[in-house]
Amino acid sequence: VTGASFVVFNGALKTSSGFLAKSSIVEDGLMVQITQETMESLRQALRDKKDFRITCGKVDAEDVKEYVDICWVENEEKTNKG
Repeated sequence: VTGASFVVFNGALKTSSGFLAKSSIVEDGLMVQITQETMESLRQALRDKKDFRITCGKVDAEDVKEYVDICWVENEEKTNKG
């Protein structure tokens, strides 16, 4: 689990790169590089206020992958106030 001050979603990742998505820590935030198709799905999930999971890693990798989960919560008091 990584806490971040901000998140950047970059929809310029090419499908030919061999990655499903890539995540990296940038200063005190998180940058997630995703394909245009995933960006469209993310936008729709945000409009619909639905949870969304982005799987990061190589397309053909069989080992453990990283996930970026966007979750809607009902009670904001249980989240990090910082």
